[in-house]
Amino acid sequence: MTKELAIVGASGHGKVIADIAEQLGFTVKFYDDAYPTKTHIEHWPIQGTCADLITLTNTRVVPADVVVAIGNNDIRLQKTQLLQQSNCNLITLIHPTAIISQYATLAKGTVVFAGAIINAFAKVGQGCIINTSAVVEHDCNIGDFTHICPNVALAGGVIVGSKSWVGIGSQVRQLITIGDNCLIGAGSTVVKNIPNNVTVFGSPAVAR
Repeated sequence: MTKELAIVGASGHGKVIADIAEQLGFTVKFYDDAYPTKTHIEHWPIQGTCADLITLTNTRVVPADVVVAIGNNDIRLQKTQLLQQSNCNLITLIHPTAIISQYATLAKGTVVFAGAIINAFAKVGQGCIINTSAVVEHDCNIGDFTHICPNVALAGGVIVGSKSWVGIGSQVRQLITIGDNCLIGAGSTVVKNIPNNVTVFGSPAVAR
């Protein structure tokens, strides 16, 4: 029997997560706080709000499997915490074409997109997005609710803090530390450590 997956967040990001889920054999049901103003995303009907999902799952004997499909790190964290307080099971989704080392570890609620590579002894925290064709090399450590955008390359031993955003096509030199709540602009090259709460971009990346 096909397993059901609830997806919280009916956006472009949610579409890609639904595609991954269906390739993995799930049937998907969307929930979005714009309901009932918004009733569909492409051919998928939206079933209700996040609060509606929580009401439903609290009446079930078996927890509902859920993924939060929201790109904003702060909102993804808020929704995840809310769902964890109810009878929900946050799962990890990995696209069939992603390559994940047997020695890598991924926490719950993380989604790994097509063509991504996560190498040996890398650690990826809860609720992360490892986007299309991103490379997370050996011994990297990615904090909770961080977004590694498409075509990012993190060399070995890179640390990225919680709720940070590494923009599309960026490159990070080996053994660099990027703090919490940082934003790395698209196409940047990071060659120096970045403290918490800083926005950088450029090649080499500098604070702006």
